[in-house]
Amino acid sequence: MFGTIEGTGFEVLDPRFEACFIGHVKVERLWTGGRWVEGPAYFAAGRYLVWSDIPNNRMMRWDETDGSVSVFREPSNNTNGHTVDTQGRLVSCEHLTRRVTRTEFDGSIKVLADSFEGKRLNSPNDVVVKSDGSVWFTDPSYGILMDYEGERAESEIGACHVYRWDPETEGLTQVTTDYVKPNGLAFSPDESELFIADTGATHTPGGPKHIRRHTLSADGTSLTGGEVFAECTAGLFDGFRFDRDGRIWSSSEDGVHCIDTDGTLIGKIHIPEIVSNVCFGGPKLNRLFITGTTSLYSVFLNVNGAR
Repeated sequence: MFGTIEGTGFEVLDPRFEACFIGHVKVERLWTGGRWVEGPAYFAAGRYLVWSDIPNNRMMRWDETDGSVSVFREPSNNTNGHTVDTQGRLVSCEHLTRRVTRTEFDGSIKVLADSFEGKRLNSPNDVVVKSDGSVWFTDPSYGILMDYEGERAESEIGACHVYRWDPETEGLTQVTTDYVKPNGLAFSPDESELFIADTGATHTPGGPKHIRRHTLSADGTSLTGGEVFAECTAGLFDGFRFDRDGRIWSSSEDGVHCIDTDGTLIGKIHIPEIVSNVCFGGPKLNRLFITGTTSLYSVFLNVNGAR
């Protein structure tokens, strides 16, 4: 509690990274006891964090006011990624039910998407909400490949794509065609670009393990481009988020990788477990929450998360 956790620390690979962290600040382990934790989402109004413990079929809650941890929802339909929409509601990806849901203010659950053109989704993985209220999510097949994080089944769609849910029509649009296993995703701070991780290397020898960059159309409903922005040098990129200056903070096998706006890996936050996802939180959005295999970590940084 009072020292440095073994296996943690900052690694500077480029001088630009030195301005991103505070010298005496250490990585904290806030909780442990999961099997594969994922999808952290911070709720500013309540000062708490929600995340998934996928194989244990539960969602956990960490209270910033007193540090307590409790079960938020159990069973959770093997939820994976989460985000908070423009009105402060929880949006979740569920492996078991193969759907994206929204938890309303009264606690009821609204299904946003569970099929496309009459075929069931694979297993929605990660999700972001644009400022116009549209919901963008990835749909790889990890939740139907085995019973550990969902339920084994055949893909009805036959491929893995990224989708956009329209808040006005409540319709679903497929926005990508050439991903192997689309995974984490995030909008650039000005929402002019959407970045998407492809973790196809998990099941395809020599497959992708990178983040690609797409440009949003003028009306913000479709994507162009898709060039590779950064290759992962340690395992795979999974979930990631932007800070206000346009740097990416991404999960990887050896911790959190900080990637500058030109695609350069400038530094790492070492974590002694495989990191699955991250999010910014705290009243000033200067605290990075990190889900790593069995545990929840956090560290205060000298940057602020993009809103």
